[in-house]
Amino acid sequence: MSAIEVGGVIEGKITGITNFGAFILLSNGQTGLVHISEVADEYVKDIKDFLKLNDTVKVRVLSIDKGRVGLSIRQAQEQRPRPERNVRPRQSFDDKLSRFLKESDERQGEIKKSTDAKRGGRGGGPRARGAKAEGF
Repeated sequence: MSAIEVGGVIEGKITGITNFGAFILLSNGQTGLVHISEVADEYVKDIKDFLKLNDTVKVRVLSIDKGRVGLSIRQAQEQRPRPERNVRPRQSFDDKLSRFLKESDERQGEIKKSTDAKRGGRGGGPRARGAKAEGF
């Protein structure tokens, strides 16, 4: 029997599957639990879509507490570099607020121009150009 350590990656055999996770028999004879949130990087609705009884899996030891062993299949997988996204540098709240206000003013200006154009120019109808209203 070899001792298991928190952070270590070992192999185990799936001995039970529940709605909340899977029980794994480790090489040292202990049984650990992989919570459903630690099965895959994606959302897991039904654990049986990812795991089968008697499968051998690699797991990372997350915790050992009073004989309970917490495991993760997700964290035992080799970390693939994630594609870089267009990540903006961290901004303070004031910077975010001023950027929001600027963009909001620009949008409001575009909406006003569009609305004015649909009404036939700035100000509206003939009364705005100095013509007298008839019939009043």
